[in-house]
Amino acid sequence: MRQFYERYADYLTAVCSRYIPEKADAKDVLQESFVKMLGALDSFEYRGEGSLKAWSSRIVVNTALKSLRKSGRLRYMEALPDLPEESEPEVERVPAPVLQQFIQALPDGYRTVFNLFVFEKKSHREIAALLGIKEDSSASQFFRARALLARKIKQYLKENE
Repeated sequence: MRQFYERYADYLTAVCSRYIPEKADAKDVLQESFVKMLGALDSFEYRGEGSLKAWSSRIVVNTALKSLRKSGRLRYMEALPDLPEESEPEVERVPAPVLQQFIQALPDGYRTVFNLFVFEKKSHREIAALLGIKEDSSASQFFRARALLARKIKQYLKENE
């Protein structure tokens, strides 16, 4: 387990912090995830390189989602006015830590849907089932998250030219 921790702790911390931006809460979720992994090791089935990483990531994401639901922070913003369509900014010109800050600053519902869609490669149908929302709500949350991020990125690029 020590080797597993040393190999994947940083990666799993990053996965967890995509959903839980507060460091203390992220540490709690990560610790709970490691306890779950330890308890479920006998159910893990090795399927080649990357299967342990994928399995542990899935546990971290599910534990983070459970924590967000339990805390009541996972709210979806349905009644907001439509955001104007933003053209795609030059994301590659923004340092990764800055992008991560922008994503972490999104409202919880936006951030969760955005992360599930972009990083976990879930469809809106899968996201809707995971979060107990409508498929259209998932797509709407993603669209709004992307528009907010585009605005922040454009502002950052304008200020740092």
